Amino acid sequence: MDSIGTNTAPDAGATPLTAPVAALAPAPAPFPAPDLVTVSVRQGLEAVDIIRRGAGQAVPAVGPVLHDCSGDTLGFLVPPGTADAWDLPGSACTQTNGRGMRFGDLAAAPTAGGTGWLLPPEAVGPVTDPEVLRAALGEAARLIEAADNCR
Repeated sequence: MDSIGTNTAPDAGATPLTAPVAALAPAPAPFPAPDLVTVSVRQGLEAVDIIRRGAGQAVPAVGPVLHDCSGDTLGFLVPPGTADAWDLPGSACTQTNGRGMRFGDLAAAPTAGGTGWLLPPEAVGPVTDPEVLRAALGEAARLIEAADNCR
C-alpha cells in the first residue's frame, strides 16, 4: 500500500499498521474512506481508556480500532483528510483512499500474531474525532512517561 499522507514517522515502538488495510479486498463504502492513525499498543490502549472515560462528558466516543498483533500497534480510523495535517510524534497517519476497507472481513478479536478489530465498526459506530484522539494520545504519553519514571 502506498504511504500517501504520512506526516509523522512513528517512533521505534510504533510500526505503521498497513498490512490489514492492504490485505482486505476493496468494497464500496457508504462514506468517504477513513484515514488510519497508528500508535504503539501501549499508548493506544491508554488512549482508548481515556476517550471512553470522557465519553460521558459530551466527548465523542472512540471509533473503530484495529489491533495488529504482529506489529504490536493499534490503528484508529479517523475522518478522511486527517493525514494532511497529522503531526503527532510517536504516531503516523496514513490515507487509505478506500483501498481494502471492507469492515466485515476481520474477526471481532485479533488472532494470535494476526490482525483484527479491537473495537469493530458495528460495535462503536463512527470514526474517532482527530482532536479527541490527539488529546488522548498526548495524555496517554504523559501517563506512560510518568509510570516509567517511577520504576
